[in-house]
Amino acid sequence: MLSRDHAEEKPVERFRFPRRWNQVDESRRGLVLAWVAFTLTFGGARLVTWLIQIDTRDVGDISAGGTHLHHYLWGILLLAGVAIFGLVDRSPRARTWMGIALGIALGLIVDEAALLITLDDVYWQSDGWPSIAIAVSIIGVVGTGLALTRSGAERPRG
Repeated sequence: MLSRDHAEEKPVERFRFPRRWNQVDESRRGLVLAWVAFTLTFGGARLVTWLIQIDTRDVGDISAGGTHLHHYLWGILLLAGVAIFGLVDRSPRARTWMGIALGIALGLIVDEAALLITLDDVYWQSDGWPSIAIAVSIIGVVGTGLALTRSGAERPRG
């Protein structure tokens, strides 16, 4: 027979992963989008540079005055824009857009981390592997962190 104290316990509510965008807490949407944008940008940058490497038609390097402009430059400029915009607007909607821009910027920068570390264009050489290792680590750690944690916001029951 159950004791009175035991019978009055409320059932423990299990955490459920959000299945729709509106189920993601507004305070976390920017983080989720930053992670998705980072992952897609890193993969896209690798694909585009591979197409340039194999000399595909209509895909080429961007240069200014004969100097190749590496894509980490665009990432740094975008990151600066996100930082400045973040000082001006911190609304949930702005955080969503800043999350996307932040993920893209970091994806472009991390994709060329080996170049920034060695100060040599080692993109397709074995010395270029740190870029891939850093990106895969970020994707795994941040993705796992997002999956295993949740914000302190109250979730509606039901």
